[in-house]
Amino acid sequence: MESSFVVSHAPGLILSIFIFYILIIVYHERRNPLSAVPGPFLSKWTDIVVRYHSVIGNRPRYVQLLHHQYGPIVRVGPNEVDVGEIAAAREIHRIGSNYLKSPRYRLLKHDKTESIFSTINPKFHSRHRRLLSAPLSDANLLSLEPSIEARVRFTMQRMREEMADRGVADVRKWFFFMSTDVIGELTFGESFQMLELGKKNQYIEDLELAGLLAGIRASFPAVITLATFLPLPFIREVNDSRTRTEGYANESIGRYKKLLAANPNNVKPTLFTKLYNAGEEGLPDSEILGDADDFILAGSDTTSITLTYLVWAVCKAPAIRQALVAELAGLPGQFGDKELRELPYMNQVIDEALRLYPAVPCDLPRVVPPQGATLGGHWIPGGSTVTTQLWSLHRDPDVFAQPERFDPSRWASPTKGMKDAYMPFGAGSRNCIGMHLARMELRLATAHFFRQFPDSQVSTKEGMSDADMKEVLYFLLSPRGKRCLMEVR
Repeated sequence: MESSFVVSHAPGLILSIFIFYILIIVYHERRNPLSAVPGPFLSKWTDIVVRYHSVIGNRPRYVQLLHHQYGPIVRVGPNEVDVGEIAAAREIHRIGSNYLKSPRYRLLKHDKTESIFSTINPKFHSRHRRLLSAPLSDANLLSLEPSIEARVRFTMQRMREEMADRGVADVRKWFFFMSTDVIGELTFGESFQMLELGKKNQYIEDLELAGLLAGIRASFPAVITLATFLPLPFIREVNDSRTRTEGYANESIGRYKKLLAANPNNVKPTLFTKLYNAGEEGLPDSEILGDADDFILAGSDTTSITLTYLVWAVCKAPAIRQALVAELAGLPGQFGDKELRELPYMNQVIDEALRLYPAVPCDLPRVVPPQGATLGGHWIPGGSTVTTQLWSLHRDPDVFAQPERFDPSRWASPTKGMKDAYMPFGAGSRNCIGMHLARMELRLATAHFFRQFPDSQVSTKEGMSDADMKEVLYFLLSPRGKRCLMEVR
């Protein structure tokens, strides 16, 4: 009798439970302080839409569209807000703001190890930054400039050779090989020899997957975990590639430690040398490995991305190319980074490339301090996640006239608003520790490229078109065609 009653009334019971569940959600949503923040209706209940755009490499564009529709402060999930207002973004990232990195950063690592990039612990970060900042300072990089310039010159030689053999040079490939070799030599004392090899190998393919891995891991961590047990070939390959990149770092550190132990007074110094023999101030091998792994990934793709889009954008605009070439023609025969720092137009070109094509265009999540905060006129409760993305900040039409236009001259007399919005290497205590190295590479490579190839042009051979350069926006930006073919002459 009782069972037949339940069966006969099951649809009604299920509907009642469902309605009750919905009412609870609606009740909690109405009491949520974020309910007043504008955004898509679905964002009140789920962040699945923004997660989906993260996985397909489109989140920055999607969020930018939301800003156009809803304003500078937009809700993208039940507990997440993206901040496109420059003053609020600066407040989030200023030193001492207490907006700590979100636990989402821990998901970027393959295992549970921490690094200077992934840690959410301020004390851990401060200790590592103190030990690593000196080797990456402008003063110390002067001693490393000859090694960097040698790789840059060899890159130009390899481009010239490919042009002679193929009729085009793939500058994306060569800049990627160059930056990979530079970070290998400066971090581990030896180049990865990618310029000598001249073609992709497993190592390069793994590095290219790194940005995709970061987006998937952070957006759908459960899927990554399930890949260990379920037959999901693609996700497993992404996991395996991350394991291999960590292995490369481990092997390189091991080789260098053996050289250091065998002859400590005659080993090529690296960015990490002092960490091995620093007594109590040194780092254990596991922490050095975590930082070295990050250095490989951050030092390889980011600089090459900027250089690729810089060369492409300059060569698409003959007037800009001519102005740049004319300025570079005034350099002495033997020039170095010191002379390049004094070139106003070339540095404007670099700044504009970093603005329009930020290597890390994606969201940078932070946790609102316990006391909460008012951002852009909206109250955001403590514990909520706020994100900022350079893709939006660098394209603010109220700050940058014609924001989608590549216009280096805008940096001849930048406004305060431009300076505040411009954060290609982040801001505050968590800004990019390698920014001085990146700037040096950008200056040297830009100068040598346009000195050696003043009449270079974007090629149309092998089907190359602007579609190849359409930005795919994962954790790192990359061209859709994974190439940039130039006719260098």
